[in-house]
Order: sequence, then structure tokens, then C-alpha cells
Amino acid sequence: MNLKKEKITTLGELKKAGYKTKSIKDELRDNLRGKIKKGEESFQGVWGYENSVIPELERAILSRHNINLLGLRGQAKTRLARLMVDLLDEWIPFVEGSEINDDPFNPISRYAMELLKEKGDNTPITWLHRSERFYEKLATPDVTVADLIGDVDPIKAANLKLSYADDRVIHFGMIPRANRCIFVINELPDLQSRIQVSLFNILEEGDIQIRGFKLRLPLDLQFVFTANPEDYTNRGSIVTPLKDRIGSQILTHYPEDIPTARKITAQESNLDQRQIDTVYVPEIAKDLLEQISFEARNSEYVDAKSGVSARTSITAFENLLSTAERRALITGADKTTVRLSDFMGIIPAITGKIELVYEGEQEGADTVAAILIDEAVKSLFTTYFPEIKKLERKDEEGPYDELVSWFFQGEGFELLDEYTDTEYKRALDDVPPLGQLIKENNPEIPKEDSYFLKELLLWGLVAHKKLSKHRFSEGFQFKDLYGSYFSGL
Repeated sequence: MNLKKEKITTLGELKKAGYKTKSIKDELRDNLRGKIKKGEESFQGVWGYENSVIPELERAILSRHNINLLGLRGQAKTRLARLMVDLLDEWIPFVEGSEINDDPFNPISRYAMELLKEKGDNTPITWLHRSERFYEKLATPDVTVADLIGDVDPIKAANLKLSYADDRVIHFGMIPRANRCIFVINELPDLQSRIQVSLFNILEEGDIQIRGFKLRLPLDLQFVFTANPEDYTNRGSIVTPLKDRIGSQILTHYPEDIPTARKITAQESNLDQRQIDTVYVPEIAKDLLEQISFEARNSEYVDAKSGVSARTSITAFENLLSTAERRALITGADKTTVRLSDFMGIIPAITGKIELVYEGEQEGADTVAAILIDEAVKSLFTTYFPEIKKLERKDEEGPYDELVSWFFQGEGFELLDEYTDTEYKRALDDVPPLGQLIKENNPEIPKEDSYFLKELLLWGLVAHKKLSKHRFSEGFQFKDLYGSYFSGL
């Protein structure tokens, strides 16, 4: 109902306007119905869930359920919960001065009931915007009942000269203050069992108990919980009675393909406009960046149960652009293009986001990150170039013979990190077989992307044991596979 809220300041005026109160679950349900009928997106900016998570979430809202989003880290669980705010009415009225957003037509606090009894239709009301109807609490083992439910306030008792037996001495916690709001508890299994039981009491009985007080407070709340499947065995679990009262448990997941992952990274990356203006990113580089996360989720070195957050690609993309931007600043260039060697700059973003198993710890986080980059190169290689078979006949001609021969006959070449774009292109152009292979296999590739593809070809041949690559302090050196052995003799 669209009301001119600035003109309605008392209960009498609200009645005259014909306002009808409804629960928060009905608000969400009615507004979702409207969006679905109009063909509008209910959860904008969430990619990859269109045919999986979002339909399940919509069904849960239509069913007026409290919801548990179960999934690994970085799967947009909290984002989904925050987007539910957009399904609320824009404004709702509440009794002015109420700590718990009392509905003027259905007051539940002693303060609101006494005020309505005293002033009747002249009871002052004020308005709450939907943006203020979202409460969030990260569950940690030190969270107490007082934090969530409330406690007796001795200072209030002293100031008002009230006995501790008077319910007016209660200081409400976060949950009562979130009355008529969405309340999110992240990482629910981390809550102590006794705290979870107190939540069960609110969900089931509609009452709260504080220091011996048993208050009948039928709170109007939409609960959304988030949990990581690993937490069930690692740090705690959701107690059975509480789990039984959560209407819908919805499983989230990571992006299932590169285009979806790219959309998420592009949307969430925090970039300076000057970076965007300075650094050109080839499309292949964007695919390679996302492929690294896909490799990490399947890597023997990475703990699959912990997951690899979508934030891995996001922060890696920010580091990638910063690496290229830094080079442009050093060389005095106005513009530059991302190179494959710039991917060394994303290693700190990877190592901070992945949990390693024992074998990974033995290798070292930096080494694992470099392995993941090489594996991503290997996976993308066959998209652009002929496959290199593991078993080849000795006398059989291969598509890369000329390029490998070029390195075998020469001393290899170097790609320095701080080469200007002109020097970088000249170095790659000085290897004629590279250009020929690009022309044969990717004739339609944009010229500005072709140099990244030349690097990908070199790195791919290294990954397939056709060439060798050596990292030194200033850049990379590429040689034939056995050159590094002979040079050391």
C-alpha cells in the first residue's frame, strides 16, 4: 500500500488511510508474487543460481519458511540474505519510541501497550524504511544469550527505581530489537548448543526467557541462517530441534562454468577507474584467471572440504590489474596490456584464500599457487592449439616441431617483467614460429590479444614438457627442454 507517510503521524490517521498490517513473511511473499508475475528478477546480481538456488529460495519465501543456506565459503549466502530486503514493503509504521518496532495494530511490548491504552488514536507513530530492517550477527562461540535475547539492566532499574522483578528493567538483545525485520545468523553451527536452544524457543513458542522472566513476545521475524557443511563435523553442529524448525535448507554451490565466474568477478572487483583506463585485459586472460579457481577446487593440494571462495578470483583480478598498472607507472606508459607473466602478481591473492592439505603444506603455498597457474594454462591450451598427446611416435611430425627446433638451435630468450610494451612485443615477434602457429590456429584473434596468446603457447609447451621455463628475479627465461641441463655442465 502506497501511503503518504509524511502526512501520517498518529494511529488515527493510519486507520483513516486504511492501512492493513501484515507479517514480514507475508510481506516477502506478496512482493515476491508481484515480481514473479511481472517477470522481474527477485535476486539481482547473483549469477549461476538462476536454475538452482534462486527457485528454491523463492519457494521457501512463498512457503513462509525460515531458511538455512548451506554451502562452502564464498557462495553468496550472505548476499542472498541481504537481497531479501528488496522484497520488503518500502515503509512500515511502528509506535514511536518503541525499542522493538511495535506494530501499532498489534503491540507486544509493555511500553507500546501502555502508550496505546493512554493515547488511543492519538498514539504517535513513525516509519521504518526497508533498508533498516536487516540485522546480521556472525555466530562465534563467545556469543551469549544476553547478546541475542537480552538481560536485566541494573542501571535502568536504579534510574527508574524499579525492582528486579519488574519486566521494565529488561534490556532487549538483538533479536527482539529486530522485530518485523530479517535477522541473519551467519555460521550457525558455531553457536553454543544452549544458545541454539534459545533460538528454538523463539521459533517454536514465540516467547523469550531472560533471567527468570518468561515474556510472551510473539516476535515477527524472518530468520535466515547460513552454515558451512564442514562445520557440522569440524566445530559444531545445528542442534536437532532447531534444525527441525527451519522450514527450508537450501544448498548453494560455486559457479559451474567460466562465463558465469567471469560475470561475478567483473561485478565484484573493486577497481580504480584509472586502472580500467590504463590496463587492457585480453579475453583469454580473464578466462585463465577463472580457470585457476576451477583448478584449485580439484587440486590434490587444496582442501576441497574448505572450498575455494569466489573471492579468490575477485582479489586475483584486482592484483592482476595492479601488476600491469605498476609496470606502466614504472615505464612511464599511458596504457599497457596484461601479460601472462603478470599472473605472478596474483600469487598473494591465491595463497591467502586456499586451505592446503598436508601434501600442499609440504610443497608450500607459493609453489602450489604457481602449480595452479600452470594447470590452468594446460587446461586452456587445447582450446586454442592442437592437443599434445602423451605418447608420440619418434618419427611423427608434430605441429610444434618448428617452434621447439627454434629453441633447440638457439639460446632461448627472456621476457623481463618491466619490459615496455614495445620491447615485450619485439621479444615475442623475434620468435617467428610463434606468429606462424597463432596465424594457423587462431587467425581471427584480435591483434591486441595475440601477444598474450603467444605467451600462453610458450607456457603451454612448458606445461607439456616440450620447453623449459626458468623464473629469475627480473622475469622469465624460456629454453629448449634440455638446455637448462647442458648449460649447467
